[in-house]
Amino acid sequence: MKLIVVAVGHKMPDWITTGFKEYAKRMPREATIELLEIKPEPRTTGKTVAQMMEAEAQRILAALPTGVLRIALDEHGVHCTTKQLAQHMQQWLSSGQDVAFIIGGADGLHESVKKSAQQLLALSAMTLPHGMARVLLTEQLYRAHSLLHNHPYHRE
Repeated sequence: MKLIVVAVGHKMPDWITTGFKEYAKRMPREATIELLEIKPEPRTTGKTVAQMMEAEAQRILAALPTGVLRIALDEHGVHCTTKQLAQHMQQWLSSGQDVAFIIGGADGLHESVKKSAQQLLALSAMTLPHGMARVLLTEQLYRAHSLLHNHPYHRE
């Protein structure tokens, strides 16, 4: 199974890239984490926010691999504990289906991306920078996998 982090944005600060890579490399072969960066719409074109979000949505939807389970990250999505995330991960591992976690850009995700997702997931009730969301998501995926395998990284 692949866990694919589909994220609008590129040229992230080094600490974001380092944090993402640190947790991604800790994952085992049966649950690898990959990053698929989507180019953000330029903010200098005179387009409205809605037009920019729609352009990014088209790029996201075109880049998603066929047949993946789509989970859009949204502050209004379902809140779950790490233990609940681990239970979801167990189901994903059992199904063998790849999972794509979709993180929007500076303006969030267009409604078409949210509607195409099988689930909306909230990382926090707070608004997070999209780069920070990559690191936080990847750490939580690693923690959830650790919990499933009784690894001492996760403590309750």
